[in-house]
Amino acid sequence: MLNHLFPERLDNRYRGHPLAIWLLVPIVLLKLMIGANSILNTRLVAASADGIPLNSFGAAGAEAVVSLFALLGLFQLLLGVQGAVVLVRYRATIPLMYLLLLAQQLGSRAVALARPMAESGASSAHLGSAVVLAVLAMTVVGLVLSLLGKE
Repeated sequence: MLNHLFPERLDNRYRGHPLAIWLLVPIVLLKLMIGANSILNTRLVAASADGIPLNSFGAAGAEAVVSLFALLGLFQLLLGVQGAVVLVRYRATIPLMYLLLLAQQLGSRAVALARPMAESGASSAHLGSAVVLAVLAMTVVGLVLSLLGKE
């Protein structure tokens, strides 16, 4: 299993189940879209999709949140770019990419539970939670599938 997570050679020779590649494609596309949208439409995404009550903050506080949210979008975009590079050129690292995606998702949930924030109660925030849970499930299934297969 460790040979799948940390291959000796970083090449395009993938050893896991082929379905894991196809599960990774929509996850990577979603990361790219979320990252780009968070950078380009930061205020709208923060207020509507994530339910952050920007209007209840002072001007400086709202701008600080928007700036941090744009930086988070850059992080998402770079993770998507990394996933695209893995899919195109370094398929041997697909299991490691799944592990990084899973660590990011679980780490984000842990931080959100440890540091909860007030929400505006926007209905689209609940849709965002459903998407996050679906991506989490796809990531877990993809990780398991990528670890199965030929040695």
